[in-house]
Amino acid sequence: MQKHLSVFSEKSDYKGCGIMKQKGFSFFLKRIFDYLFGITLLVCAFPFFLLAALVVKIASPEAPVLFKQERIGYQCKPFVIKKLRTMTNDSDEKGRLLSDEKRLKKWGIFIRKTNLDEIPQIWNILKGEMSLIGPRPLLYKEMKIMSEEEQKKRQSVLPGITGWEAVNERKARSRRIMAEYDLFYVNNWSIKIDFKIFIKTVAIIVLNQRPADNIRAPKIDEELNSEFSKKVNW
Repeated sequence: MQKHLSVFSEKSDYKGCGIMKQKGFSFFLKRIFDYLFGITLLVCAFPFFLLAALVVKIASPEAPVLFKQERIGYQCKPFVIKKLRTMTNDSDEKGRLLSDEKRLKKWGIFIRKTNLDEIPQIWNILKGEMSLIGPRPLLYKEMKIMSEEEQKKRQSVLPGITGWEAVNERKARSRRIMAEYDLFYVNNWSIKIDFKIFIKTVAIIVLNQRPADNIRAPKIDEELNSEFSKKVNW
């Protein structure tokens, strides 16, 4: 039996907890690809990104165009990602934000489907905080679905915009299964698996196969409170 909730409780506990280092010629090639593809994608997508940013500003002027959030990165160190905002900041009479479903409008759904909201993360790649391919950067509470050792292992590689879990998200109906896809990637990483993920990602984008939010994994709070997340028989 393995417990998943007795993990890091404070942000400071995450600092420097990585147990593996990325090195070697394969990793060097991976980073070269990150920079070359990142710059190329940024140049090609920039006009479309500007148009999408204009749509966000006109449709939802009450908040900044870019959404900023702290996530857990390489060796469990926090960093800030930026994405094109896809939801409004609509709130109820008490000033509390409405549910994601109510704040996600048609323009936001379109931006997500075209993945234009991910373009600002290229800056994280160029800064060395992310890779194009790797486990997606998580919030602190999303890490708690894993044991402490699993968290260390998962964060021993650079987080990515897309990854093995991302291209298999239709099969990942729980946060625990999502974590297992990420751990599989870390344990089996190679240039070959990165190439496979890249091709699958392109196919998903071109064929418009990204699943809707309502059929993806449940809210993290729901799963953390479930019996499944408290104990798992192996």
